[in-house]
Amino acid sequence: MKIPLGSIAAALLMAVATPATASPAATAPRQTVLFVGNSFTFGALSPVWRYRAETVTDLNDDGVGGVPALFKLLASEMGLDYDVYLETAPGRSLAWHWDNNSSVVDRRWDHVVLQDYSTLDPAQPGNAAGLVSYAARFGRLFAARNPKVDISLTATWSRPDLTYQPDKPWTGRSIYQMAIDVRRGYDRAQRAVKQVRRVNPVGQAFNCAIAGGVADANPYDGIAPNQIELWAWDHYHASAAGYYLEALTVLGAMTGQDPRRFGPTERAASELGLSPDQAVALQTVAARQLYGEPCEAPIAPRRLP
Repeated sequence: MKIPLGSIAAALLMAVATPATASPAATAPRQTVLFVGNSFTFGALSPVWRYRAETVTDLNDDGVGGVPALFKLLASEMGLDYDVYLETAPGRSLAWHWDNNSSVVDRRWDHVVLQDYSTLDPAQPGNAAGLVSYAARFGRLFAARNPKVDISLTATWSRPDLTYQPDKPWTGRSIYQMAIDVRRGYDRAQRAVKQVRRVNPVGQAFNCAIAGGVADANPYDGIAPNQIELWAWDHYHASAAGYYLEALTVLGAMTGQDPRRFGPTERAASELGLSPDQAVALQTVAARQLYGEPCEAPIAPRRLP
């Protein structure tokens, strides 16, 4: 069937004469997300360190992709488009970031994710006083730019090197305990700082992975068959799997989306060398931690509608 040329011309004229009205969603700026932290945020000793660095903005120009880039890809797979930024430095506390780089991050943000030193206080492991003080300073800084800013704190994982090795702060204690102690400090900071909305339970997700048999508890005696190694070779930083679990947990906490939606074909897991079964297991662990589900229940591959 032929369509009269006159009808086409009339339609074109109408399109030119009547400009389209863009929807609010199409014209609204993308929300911004800032990550502030150290090697536990930038993914040291793993492929995550430089992963997809071109997709995020490193405010220090160090070429870091890290957990922020993982977060960016995961969010886009969920149909969420964020502009993601990061300000990280190895072995640094929030106090150091405040003293050295607060002017770098002093701008309007929609979401901010803060992560302190792995033991909270480098000189006094387990002491959360500095975390509370500097979370409050950053909270006031960001709220002054955007009173509605969504600020969260990422509670980090237990370190086997401080648990299984002699004469360390958590020597002889359960591998779960350090993450519990660190989380207690972050909870204290959340209660004390009104601008902080939540704690991202990354250390608890590591504990959940161990409790559920997904991950090996002690890398010093080898990795058990069919279990994931959560830590890098130094038994301090995370492995690619550990950082993947971190990104899933932060994303789920921020967006309210269930990480199990990704399923076995999730792209970041594949690019990092995780098997489909490992991806599903880590997604399930993140969801269980976020929703308070039992860690020990069997994990079956599935994709949510």
